[in-house]
Amino acid sequence: MEFRIERGELADAVSWAARVLPTRSPVPVLGGLLLEAADDRLSISGLDYEASARIEIAARTERPGKVLVMGRRLLDVCKVLPEGPVECAVEGSRFTVTGGGAGFGLSVLPLDDYPALPPLPEILGEVDGQEFAAAVADVSVAAGRDDTLPTLTGIRLALDGERMTLAATDRYRFAVRTLDWRPTAQGVTADVVVSARRLSEIARSVGSRPGTVRLALDGGSAGFEREGMRTTVRLLDGRLPRHDKLFVLSGPVKAVTEREPLVEAVKRVAVVADGDSPLQFAFTADSVLLQAGYEDDVASQRLPAGLLGADEITVGFNPSYLMDALATFDTPVVRFQLMGQGQRAMITGHQDHEAAAAAADGAGDTVHQHLLMSLRPLVQ
Repeated sequence: MEFRIERGELADAVSWAARVLPTRSPVPVLGGLLLEAADDRLSISGLDYEASARIEIAARTERPGKVLVMGRRLLDVCKVLPEGPVECAVEGSRFTVTGGGAGFGLSVLPLDDYPALPPLPEILGEVDGQEFAAAVADVSVAAGRDDTLPTLTGIRLALDGERMTLAATDRYRFAVRTLDWRPTAQGVTADVVVSARRLSEIARSVGSRPGTVRLALDGGSAGFEREGMRTTVRLLDGRLPRHDKLFVLSGPVKAVTEREPLVEAVKRVAVVADGDSPLQFAFTADSVLLQAGYEDDVASQRLPAGLLGADEITVGFNPSYLMDALATFDTPVVRFQLMGQGQRAMITGHQDHEAAAAAADGAGDTVHQHLLMSLRPLVQ
């Protein structure tokens, strides 16, 4: 086996495939990347028990063949190689990488022990890669981090006709994002849960540049494919709670304010908040007073705001959860729908105050919704 390729192209491809490799594995070959060169093409594959990745790129093939080498070591080598053309070859029991006067020899792993890459499931349709990546990022912040509750560490991916719904919850917050996609046939439906960490990695990689991503699903795995790249990930067992009824708030009080000043104020005031102590929001007709801290260290800031449905209302929020939610919006204005202390609070993004005030209260009125449980405010 022997091929030539530019360092940057090799490094990018190795990095993309290596992201699925396990940190530790009792099976040494699962730490390897499989390189196959033939017909001026180079494919690089990696897998573990949960995910697989394969990328194919152009490379000048001098001698066809394949080799299995430790993936993270190869990635380290690619990062430090000088820019320019790189020559790679199998010489005896070593895989050599040379370029710009630098040379490396890596030991090879036994090919016979390497499992076959899982097949790509049936392709059901395609979605804009950048829109999909943005949608996954919007909801992933609400996914759980407790591995003892594996289903809650996932993102719900639901397909219904030409509408895709992504949702995540850790029981204290619930984020939902809907977007359009193009199914291959009419009547396509699905409702599965994918690891939030894995799906976030996939979405970032396939959404790194313009183009569409093909989505594939079967009973046990999800697959994504675009321009020479394909990846699969095992589905999580179980189902996430449905948000339909949870997101319907009866007669909420609406509070509207500018997003960027609010983000800055939350960062500033939360400096004195200890642990998960609440950040207090006291809304009145034309302003909101943010307060945090109690007894020794305190902070406050007042911002312009509008209130509909009440003369005043005071609630508290977990500052970390609130910042996570606000960071997923890019609109000039955000709207809070508030039910009272210790109850549900819905955050949505809008283009201006008038649009926020006029938007419907029911579920499904926007493509991006983030539900938080409000906390009881500070005791003064």
